[in-house]
Amino acid sequence: MFYSKLSIAFLFLMSGLLVQAQIVKYPPIVAKRSGPANPLSPDPLVNYSWPDPKADDDLQTYPLRPVSFKIDNDAGFDMSGFKKDNVIAVKGNGNIRFDFGQTNAGWLEFESDDLADSVTMSISEYNEPAIVNNGAIHRFKTLAPVKYGHTYRLELNPELYEGVRFGWIHVLNHKKTWHIKNFRVQCQIKPTNYRGSFVCSDPELTRIWYTGAYTVKLNILKNYLGAILIERQDRFSWTGDAYVAQAASMVAFGNYDFVKKNINYTSTQDNGIASYALYWVLSLIDYVNYTGDIEFAKKYIANATGKLDRAYQNFGKSPRLEFYGWDERLGAGFENANNPESQRAYSMLSIRTWLEYGRLMKQIGDDDLAAKYTKYANEKIAEERSKTTWQDDFALHSAADAINTGLLTSGESAAFYNQNFTDRVNRISYSPFNEYFIIGALAKMQKYDDAISAIRDCWGGQIKYGGTTFFEVYRPSWNAILGKNGAPPNNQCTYTSLTHPWSAGVTKWLSEEVLGIKPLEPGFKIFEIVPHLADTITAVKGSTPTGHGIISAGFDLKTGRSTIVIPTGTMAKLTAVPIGTNTAKALYLNGKLIWNGKAIKSIFHNDIEVKDGYLNIAGLSAGKYQFKVVYTGYHKPKPVTGLPWHYVINNFRQDSVTSGKWRGHYGNNGFVLLNQAEKGKNVQKMPSYISSVNLKNEANVHLDSPADSRVLTDATGAVTGFGAAITQDPIPLLETMTVDIQANGNQQHQLAVYFLDWSSEARRSAIEIYDAGTLKLLAPVQMVKNYQNGRYLIFNYTGSIRLRIDQVRGPNAAISGLFFDDPK
Repeated sequence: MFYSKLSIAFLFLMSGLLVQAQIVKYPPIVAKRSGPANPLSPDPLVNYSWPDPKADDDLQTYPLRPVSFKIDNDAGFDMSGFKKDNVIAVKGNGNIRFDFGQTNAGWLEFESDDLADSVTMSISEYNEPAIVNNGAIHRFKTLAPVKYGHTYRLELNPELYEGVRFGWIHVLNHKKTWHIKNFRVQCQIKPTNYRGSFVCSDPELTRIWYTGAYTVKLNILKNYLGAILIERQDRFSWTGDAYVAQAASMVAFGNYDFVKKNINYTSTQDNGIASYALYWVLSLIDYVNYTGDIEFAKKYIANATGKLDRAYQNFGKSPRLEFYGWDERLGAGFENANNPESQRAYSMLSIRTWLEYGRLMKQIGDDDLAAKYTKYANEKIAEERSKTTWQDDFALHSAADAINTGLLTSGESAAFYNQNFTDRVNRISYSPFNEYFIIGALAKMQKYDDAISAIRDCWGGQIKYGGTTFFEVYRPSWNAILGKNGAPPNNQCTYTSLTHPWSAGVTKWLSEEVLGIKPLEPGFKIFEIVPHLADTITAVKGSTPTGHGIISAGFDLKTGRSTIVIPTGTMAKLTAVPIGTNTAKALYLNGKLIWNGKAIKSIFHNDIEVKDGYLNIAGLSAGKYQFKVVYTGYHKPKPVTGLPWHYVINNFRQDSVTSGKWRGHYGNNGFVLLNQAEKGKNVQKMPSYISSVNLKNEANVHLDSPADSRVLTDATGAVTGFGAAITQDPIPLLETMTVDIQANGNQQHQLAVYFLDWSSEARRSAIEIYDAGTLKLLAPVQMVKNYQNGRYLIFNYTGSIRLRIDQVRGPNAAISGLFFDDPK
């Protein structure tokens, strides 16, 4: 067949357009730079604005170059042209890792017109190529790129995007020199502007506010609010997760039309989780309080009351919860979600939701529903109080939910505080999602120093690890064992997500509690500004977007200066100007004296009262106010002595020498050789002080292994076979297993746990230790790695304990034996 020059040119044009259509997923951003970059925000677009973003906008894209790279020692990459021209000459096999400086929602691309080698690419939120569970489209986030003309793109799922902090190019089979050009992460974003802001004298808290906002922003998709960036088969909107994420989104972005859209989207979804139905109702209340959209509340009365009535019918009957959080005390996710602590927490969440919904109904004029749900709340809290020792059973999470009802007496709150909130280790929930409710309870009790300390430990710790977004789960002790941006433990939540917007509630908390702007009536028609600077903050300023305009406030304790801007249509019922421990002798407004121990009514008609470290000003209407407090003398805040990290078990050692020859070294009191006799059959001699050893979620392994010195010998000293209990990776949620050791009495003993990576597959494992009764964390998380020749983890313990063994890297985590001895 013959073609004319014109037809050939047309074919080339059409093929070029087809390639272009395949390459371009979304159009480029139309946002414009609107100010200087904020060095405390991880968002590369924090200073960009869209002209008029809407809920129905499609996604847009922007490219980012890496900020740094790391090459294998013997890799054949010539980087001399990379910094200036973004060109890399490939002259041999090897790997190169790029760091983009922050996690992004995107995919990798580069150009090459002379690629000659076999190449794969990888992405990750941490500094090793990501791996996730079965069910993901690609559980290994490494794949050969797809070629479009001269463009090569990593396509790990049909939506393309993943969580990308790090990217890799792997050259597998070098043939001749070729060139990588314009290597980038192509990022997607929903047009979203920062209409809210927060900055305080503690830059760590400012960074936390913006990191929470960025975590949410990355997950705002075209039609709904996502819950995770990395694709591991659960990338959809989780209704309970969305409650916290939407709360942060409203204070940071004021994208109320999108939040409304997502509440509508999730209105018939509770993901089969009882608490998530109630979190949806709280989302509705939050939205109406922030927007004043009363008609939306009326539209969903039947939906909301159905959820609330179902909770009432189930109250006290131990309903099937399915999930309440990943923390061990809450049943470790789906493992034991219906445990007593989760049931108590759910009961308190029900009471809180009834009460808040009743309050909303009162505000919108439905007195019957207001009375009904207020009655439910008061009735059920009275039932709890009728149990004479009702508070004794409440642990951290249920106590926090009880305090958050707002119905407790000061004595009841104090009892809960002393019982559950003074242990720095165990007042941190494994899920930052649940920690949001804990710091909420601390605020309700006016324990702001404790709350700020917990925020630094939980969210500040994630940033210290190297995070630029907030995680699904987190332990502060990870930072000591993982290294900067190291691969995290995988566990009951499956492979850990490092970009999880359910962890962003701290952003709303900082706006409402530290900056202090909080609605009292729907739509901020009436609101308050009551900043809580704790003892470590001397200044705060920021803004909260409303349907009437921006409310802004700024307070500087040192200078005594404050600025308030109140938009038309709103009124600040209370504005509390902080004075701390200082004595105020005068207050000026816009340069005029309005108070000198008493209000000067001829100039300023509002009431002013000195109380609890504030000058409280009543009833500020719309306008701009510049206040200046004059002190008799400024008292510098005293440094706060924080609670210590107190772990019951804090001394560990590891032994990589003894290997399989344990006799004479360990097990003098007893031992359990896992699966040594055969698969599913242990060889054991139980000490008199141990009543049982029970494993859960493990898989059993037994292999014939004669003459292998790494394998545990039997009781006679002979090698009869290799046995191990392993985690069931990559089955979702089974990247972990537990070992419950029940002891008789509370004497101290030594335990040695033997790890063996028998197939030398670079297994790396984390170990958590809990009190078997309270499920409180007893020790910092430990890491065992390089155990291809066998490695013992040895420590002393008291009473009954639970071990949780988590996979970090390698095919699974593996333990072969438990050895009991007198303490050393």
